Amino acid sequence: MAALNLARLIAAAADTIAANAEELTALDQAIGDGDHGLNMKRGFEAVRAEVEAFSAKPLPDALKAIGTKLVMTVGGASGPLFGTLFLALGKEISAKPDRANLTAAFGKAIEAVAARGKSQIGQKTMLDVLQPVHDALLQGKTALEIADIADAAADATVPMKALRGRASFLGDRSIGHMDAGARSTALLVRTVAHSLGESA
Repeated sequence: MAALNLARLIAAAADTIAANAEELTALDQAIGDGDHGLNMKRGFEAVRAEVEAFSAKPLPDALKAIGTKLVMTVGGASGPLFGTLFLALGKEISAKPDRANLTAAFGKAIEAVAARGKSQIGQKTMLDVLQPVHDALLQGKTALEIADIADAAADATVPMKALRGRASFLGDRSIGHMDAGARSTALLVRTVAHSLGESA
């Protein structure tokens, strides 16, 4: 796996979320509260503001600190869910992870998100991107292949009926719209993939 420059990755993630905040808000306006883009942007800007402190920590501690910051600053349902992803990843990952450790840690993090959200695959949530990404890691896909898989998985939420979150209140009317959380997850996966490059 390529060496991880955490400071650069944090900056790239914050840039990506900021650049796509309006799209995420539009997606969320269709079937949610309409605040996903703004909330995610606020959270990742808060992480960026402490990039020096986070990047000075060992990777497990950095990920847990980032998770805590996201819980505190993103708000809504997304804060606890994205925060849980980072917190659980930090709990399971080693300071210098190889692919096997990363894959195992990511699997545990997905389980934590599912438990926190009381959700499962197929319910039109971020899990519908996270699980295919984990499967791709297990299959030995390259980082950029995984990014494409994440994008396709987000697209695949469009025909789904939402069974969790505010979108679930819409019933069949949630069909035909991409889940905002799935989209933001795919954006972050692509950011990580580009940071790690083809050797990941």
